Amino acid sequence: MLMHNPPHPGEIIKELCLEPLGISVTAAADALGVSRKTLSAILNGRAGISPEMAVRLSIAFDTSAESWLNQQSQYELWHAEQHRGELRVRKLVAA
Repeated sequence: MLMHNPPHPGEIIKELCLEPLGISVTAAADALGVSRKTLSAILNGRAGISPEMAVRLSIAFDTSAESWLNQQSQYELWHAEQHRGELRVRKLVAA
């Protein structure tokens, strides 16, 4: 079942992981082993969570990589569903 308008995973990282710990984007990027630009793009919803980033986040925050990928998938699927009516697809049936 799809969640109603799920947040981008970057919003979760920012609000539930970084802000409560008082960690800056620069410090978090350094700890994750990525550039500030890369992390900033995720936090601002301009980039998604890749499998590698999911593993990095799971190590840094003691979570599962699957949970991060599931959040990204739910976010993308919900947005794709919003345009379902615009897709030009025909049902395939046996001849």
